[in-house]
This record gives sequence, structure tokens and C-alpha cells, in this order.
Amino acid sequence: YGKPMEMSARVSIGQILLSIRTKDANGKSAIEALRRAKFKFPGRQKVMRSNNWGFTPYDRTEYARGRKEGWIKADGNIA
Repeated sequence: YGKPMEMSARVSIGQILLSIRTKDANGKSAIEALRRAKFKFPGRQKVMRSNNWGFTPYDRTEYARGRKEGWIKADGNIA
């Protein structure tokens, strides 16, 4: 496939390489897509599912409770 493009990234063991956010209905398709994508990277990669809501530090139940009580406010793509 030609010469390497002389671009690389130095990553640590355990560092997150890809992170995606989907609806719950598309979860299995997203996991399958990441499973296929991990073969494009050298070394061993894990596909993990988080219980957090989107990219927030809150889990799903805590986020729903916070939105209902008003101490979490929607602010575009962050909370």
C-alpha cells in the first residue's frame, strides 16, 4: 500500500483511542463498528461500553435525576 506517511501518535497503555456516542437502539451496531475498526490499529485493543450519559461524568440514572431536579442543565453537547 505504498510508503508510510510519516505520521504517528504516541499512546500509553490504557489510553482511550476512540470514543463514540450513539442512541441505545444503535448500541450493537456501534460495538460491531468499533470491533472492526480495532483491527486497523497495531496491538491489542478493547471495546468497552460505558454507563455514563454521553461524554459527561454522570451515569445514566444520575444524569436523568439531575436534569429532572434542575442541577444539570443542557448546554449544547455538554452538561
